[in-house]
Amino acid sequence: MARLAQTAGLTDIQREILSTVRDFVDEEIIPVATELEHRDEYPQAIVDGLKELGLFGLMIPEEYGGLGESLLTYALCVEEIARGWMSVSGIINTHFIVAYMLKQHGTQEQKDHFLPRMAAGDIRGAFSMSEPALGSDVSAITSKAVKDGEEYVLNGQKMWLTNGGTSSLVAVLVRSDEGHPEGTAPHKSMTTFLVEKEPGFGEVRPGLTIPGKIDKMGYKGVDTTELIMDGLRIPADRVLGGVTGRGFYQMMDGVEVGRVNVAARGCGVAQRAFELGVQYAQQRHTFGKQIAQHQAIQFKLAEMATKVEAAHAMMVNAARKKDSGERNDLEAGMAKYLASEYCKEVVEDAFRIHGGYGFSKEYEIERLYREAPMLLIGEGTAEIQKMIIGRRLLEEYRFQG
Repeated sequence: MARLAQTAGLTDIQREILSTVRDFVDEEIIPVATELEHRDEYPQAIVDGLKELGLFGLMIPEEYGGLGESLLTYALCVEEIARGWMSVSGIINTHFIVAYMLKQHGTQEQKDHFLPRMAAGDIRGAFSMSEPALGSDVSAITSKAVKDGEEYVLNGQKMWLTNGGTSSLVAVLVRSDEGHPEGTAPHKSMTTFLVEKEPGFGEVRPGLTIPGKIDKMGYKGVDTTELIMDGLRIPADRVLGGVTGRGFYQMMDGVEVGRVNVAARGCGVAQRAFELGVQYAQQRHTFGKQIAQHQAIQFKLAEMATKVEAAHAMMVNAARKKDSGERNDLEAGMAKYLASEYCKEVVEDAFRIHGGYGFSKEYEIERLYREAPMLLIGEGTAEIQKMIIGRRLLEEYRFQG
């Protein structure tokens, strides 16, 4: 198992960080994950442990109190954490998307105000783009901000907000027509607002309500919520970057980081499924020998391991591309698409290896079987990824005739 999903060219610091995270996952997450997941309980002790390790500041620059590490380091840490329990990786994912957006697009005042406390884990981030009727069509956003003096008044309903209850800072994408005349392309009339709130449910600040947790098939523990804005007043200095109309581009930049994260999660869950499958195949006996000795099972294990390796390699490539400063939407889309599809297939094969026991809640594979489908739709469905990939390929291979 240790031979799978290795990453060449890491620094000593990166290897030390990953070793620390791996030990934390083995000792603090895996032993309790299934019990907490069945209770849909927020893993506060685990989150506190991640805070002590400094992981909430992993990608935040050192000048703001973070570790200043790369997206690759972050993705490899996410892979390890998702191997233990995917919900925990979701808790830090949205936090880092917001931190990344602040680092890349925030004003100096916004960086100075938020990033040090985000690095310490005292402020937890979430981001909100989707809406109840939106699906994958971001241009159809109806939530709106209207200028009123030195403030904006926000109204609308957002959906699928990870960390909606536990976060204290939400990056919210809304339509803002101020300065953008009628007929302006939809993506040029959107703005990201930095909304501070109290953690919890109900009315968390005047004009802002977090109704409660959405009950989900899997991906439990982490709170997924709606967000309702009804006359929510936000100061003008909480427009991300200080200028309206740039929200779509800011969000898409953050989503590229999120897609690498989802690919890393798929890799981590697939690794764990392979571990469980190969272990069980050597414990279970049929017809007088381990089922691992049957050719049919060996073929499954071979296919599973190959998929784990391929997904990991594509995820690493996408992270390194982003770290280099190059455009990586093609690589991130490919990695997210492949890793999530392969994760589903590897988990299902491990489930089949377990036979009837895979259907029992006593076995960890049952939890993974319910968690894997979320990766098929999170941060853009497989169909959206294929659209992105196809368009980018046509840009790169344009026929000159």
